[in-house]
Amino acid sequence: MNEPFVEITRGPIVESAHVVSACAVDRTGRAILQIGDIESPVYLRSSAKPFIAAASVREGVVERFGLEPREIAVMAASHSGEPFHVEAVRSILRKIGLTEAALQCGPHPPYNTAAAAELARHGEPFTAIHNNCSGKHAGILALCVLLDCDPSTYMELQNAAEQTILEFCARMTGDKAADFPIGIDGCGIPVFAVSTLHGARAFMRLATLEGIGLQDASALAVVRDAMLAYPLYIAGTGEFDSVLMSTFGGSITCKGGAEGVHGDALISGAIGMLVKVRDGARRAVAPTVFAMLDELGAIDEDAKAALEIFAAPPIRNRAGRIVGATRTKRAMILETRKT
Repeated sequence: MNEPFVEITRGPIVESAHVVSACAVDRTGRAILQIGDIESPVYLRSSAKPFIAAASVREGVVERFGLEPREIAVMAASHSGEPFHVEAVRSILRKIGLTEAALQCGPHPPYNTAAAAELARHGEPFTAIHNNCSGKHAGILALCVLLDCDPSTYMELQNAAEQTILEFCARMTGDKAADFPIGIDGCGIPVFAVSTLHGARAFMRLATLEGIGLQDASALAVVRDAMLAYPLYIAGTGEFDSVLMSTFGGSITCKGGAEGVHGDALISGAIGMLVKVRDGARRAVAPTVFAMLDELGAIDEDAKAALEIFAAPPIRNRAGRIVGATRTKRAMILETRKT
C-alpha cells in the first residue's frame, strides 16, 4: 500500500522515491484506478480553485460585475505572474470597485522568470497582485461585495463568502462542510481536507456536470469552459497545467495544488482523478498524472510526445549532462486497478 510509485535514479541505483495516493473514478463515483491509500484526508490546496471560483459564479458575480471568461479563468488559477495574468486580476478588482490594497494574499515574485526579470529591470516591486493566488482572492472579494459582507474579513472562516464556498465544495465532494478538517492555505484562506477518493469525485463532477443541482452544474460549466478557453491563464507559459490542457484541446481540464496535489477532469471519458504525493514533492506530480492517463488510455502518441518532458524529466548535473532519470512503477497501477 505504501510502496514508492515515482523513483529518481542516478547511475545504477534509485536515489530517491515518492509514495503516492491517487485514484480515478468513473461517472458513478466508483474507483477504477487506484494507487496507495485513498481514504486518508488530504488538503486539496489550490486544486480546489475551480470549485471556489464556481461558488462565486453560482451566486451571480459574472452577471453582477460583467466578468469575462479570462477573468473567470484567472479566478481558478495558480498563475505565474505574467503581465496578462496581472491585468486580468486588476480588471476584476476594478469591476468590483476595490483596489489592490484589498488583496491579503501576501506578495511573492512572479513564478515566470521573464516576468520577474522585467519587474526587476524597471525597479518595480512585486506585490500581492503577483501572488499566484491573487485571482482566487479577487474572485472571493467579488463574492463578498455581492453578498454585502465585509471584504476586510474575506479570509476568515466565518465570513459569509467563505461559508458559501465551503458549502459548495462539500456538495462537489459529497461531504458535509461541518465535517471538513480546516487549515489555513499558503495564501491565507481556509483550506479543507477530504479523502483522495472524494476529491476525485469532485473532479468527476467537473468532467460530467452530473449528480449535482442545476445551479451548481451551470456554475461549474462556466468555470470549466473558461479554463478550457484560456489554459494559459490557469498556470502560465510552459507550466504543466497549461500545457496539459492545451495538448488535450478541450477534453481535459486540470488544476494543481501545493504539496503534491493535482486534480484532473477527463471530460470525454467522464472520469475524475486526484493525485497526492505524500511527501509533497512537486517533481513526482506530473509523472504520476501522465502514468494514470496512459493507463486509462487517454493519451495518444502526439500527446505523449508533447508531455514527455513532464512525464519523465531527466536528472541533469550543473553542466547539463543527463545523470539520471525519473520513472514510475506502472505495475503498481495494474495491480491495484478496480474491475
